[in-house]
Amino acid sequence: MASSVPISNLTQEWVESLQRWHLELFFIPTIVSTLATLLANPVLLTCIFLSRALRQETRYLLVANTLMADMLFLILNLTTGICTIAGAQMQWLVCELVTAVTVTAYCCAILTVTLMVADTYAAVRWPLRYHDILPPARIHRILVGVWVLAAIYPFTLVIMMQVERGNPQEKVSVCLVIISLGFLQLTDRVGIHIYFFVAALICSLLIFYCYIRLYMITRTHGIWQSRFSRARITLLAHGMLLLLYFAPGFVFTLELSLFHREDISYDVRVWVSTVNMCVFMLLPRLFAPYLYGLRYRELSDTLMHLLHQKRRLSQVTVS
Repeated sequence: MASSVPISNLTQEWVESLQRWHLELFFIPTIVSTLATLLANPVLLTCIFLSRALRQETRYLLVANTLMADMLFLILNLTTGICTIAGAQMQWLVCELVTAVTVTAYCCAILTVTLMVADTYAAVRWPLRYHDILPPARIHRILVGVWVLAAIYPFTLVIMMQVERGNPQEKVSVCLVIISLGFLQLTDRVGIHIYFFVAALICSLLIFYCYIRLYMITRTHGIWQSRFSRARITLLAHGMLLLLYFAPGFVFTLELSLFHREDISYDVRVWVSTVNMCVFMLLPRLFAPYLYGLRYRELSDTLMHLLHQKRRLSQVTVS
């Protein structure tokens, strides 16, 4: 259905549905949560990059990569939301490129969070050989590979969409990932479902395997006996964060299915997409910097040390 409708017409209908249901109000928490995250993430990144000890730790490099991917995603998500509210039109080619970078940032964050679980498993499973297995130079190459892996499929889709539509100068009233991908041919849409399903399955299986093995290795150490032990709290916090990261992806697959269902009201599609974009996709990025700051003692200690130094410097300047 969508492939036979001009993109400009469909996006205009999307904007009209947003205005009819006053869904632009959802962008208020989007702006607030995005600004809160964009204030917290640079602080943690500063702590990591200013501390030589933290820069040499694999887990903090993974945290930094996650935070940077989240910031890129949030900036693009907020920009497209503001353009939609302001009624600013965007060229279709530019929208496709923004879509590709947005999907890349989202997938990169998911892959990096998965690697964080694998890194924890490696540190517990091989404590004496851990630094030899994952030195900083190797983890730098791994992170570059993660970005490349996350970018290959989205930018391949951009090329495919250009070949299929062939009108890059056409302007659209709203730029959303669901609309961009919704205009692909049926075989390409099936490929998208397979891509997301396989990627989510591999990441989920790896996470479950690492957690099960971690429990089996550490169950005799007594760290799980207390109800409020650090191990339990860490597992609960990281598990909640993983759920928040993965849930929007599953909702997005539902969006793709609804996009081509003529028996589903157009307003329902707009509602589902808006809630997912303005709420579900922002929750993990809002909680992540604060959970990381509380979970990693070295990171919180470095932050407190920097704040203490800044306070002493300001007192010296005043006196």
